[in-house]
Amino acid sequence: MVVAAQNDTCKESARIIAELSFSIGVYRPPSEGGSASLLLRVTENCPWNKCAFCEMYKDHPFVYRSVDDIKSDIDTVKKISDEIKAVSEKIGQGGKITRDVGMAILRADPSLNNNQYFISVFNWLYSGGKTAFLQDADSMIMRPRELIAVLKYLREKLLSLIRVTSYARSKTLAHRKPEDLQAIREAGLDRLHVGLETGDDELLAVISKGVTSAQQIEGGKKAMAAGFQLSEYWMTDLGGRERWRQHAENTARVLTAINPHYIRSRPFVPRPGTPIFDEYENGRLHISSPHERLEELRVMIEGLNVTSRVCFDHQMNSWSNRQGGLLFHQDYEGYKFPEEKPLVLELISEGLSLDESRHINVKDLIAMNSL
Repeated sequence: MVVAAQNDTCKESARIIAELSFSIGVYRPPSEGGSASLLLRVTENCPWNKCAFCEMYKDHPFVYRSVDDIKSDIDTVKKISDEIKAVSEKIGQGGKITRDVGMAILRADPSLNNNQYFISVFNWLYSGGKTAFLQDADSMIMRPRELIAVLKYLREKLLSLIRVTSYARSKTLAHRKPEDLQAIREAGLDRLHVGLETGDDELLAVISKGVTSAQQIEGGKKAMAAGFQLSEYWMTDLGGRERWRQHAENTARVLTAINPHYIRSRPFVPRPGTPIFDEYENGRLHISSPHERLEELRVMIEGLNVTSRVCFDHQMNSWSNRQGGLLFHQDYEGYKFPEEKPLVLELISEGLSLDESRHINVKDLIAMNSL
């Protein structure tokens, strides 16, 4: 009788879960995937959508979602979460989210194995339910009072959250009033991920980034002053052989002025379907060799005067060490500067001392992406 009751409970919860859905985007930083952050869309796609290197949101118009729609999605996540926890209680797991809970729900409805809403919420709970990432490309474009309302509602409904993060554009941050940024931070947005890409004004114009280095510094400093934890991303070799030194030196200059909590390396690979890929294909942009990229990285690192953590937490940081492993470790916390700056420079020297054939050639990666 007890087993039958448990099975009925699982089936009812599975039925309810199968009927629920909320808006989930595609993109998030690797560090948010690594922590199994709950993904919630507060806007859809990118309000700028003109960067010459980016294919992520092309042909998808920007959508400004209403507060009511976002709150409805949060309610849906709460309902799915409650049903998962109810199954845990009924099968004797005491509310804990275990593999047995997941298997009990999937036995009740195997189709949920392909249900992104169930999978997303279950993985979030299984990892502790501690973090959420607000999608898509620039959540800070929302009117401050509306974003604040969403954040407060999210924190009220999902009490296990200890960190909420989002992408943001430097220009959007530069335009925000300090008091609005402070209010957004206090409402519950903890960390911002910003695509700096380069600090060189000429290259910023070439890639149609829609921002100047002065605005990048202003936006970054405002975010830091408001109390956000700030991750800034830069793209090694974005300027190719034509602009590598100015790219490295000016990126170091801007990042030093901001002094963010994290600096994350994203080596550049031209993506088919983007204007910059056409520049590469037509011979107007020349991609650097592995050693040339390391030399550019050396110039940038030498120019950094920060107390940041410098991270290589992406598979494109694929240079090899003497043992045939990765030159840099790819964890999300990276290397603490200035203490470990000499170590990073030493690793760069190690990479440069090896025959270039030991490193993955970026042109091979471009060819693979073009298939």
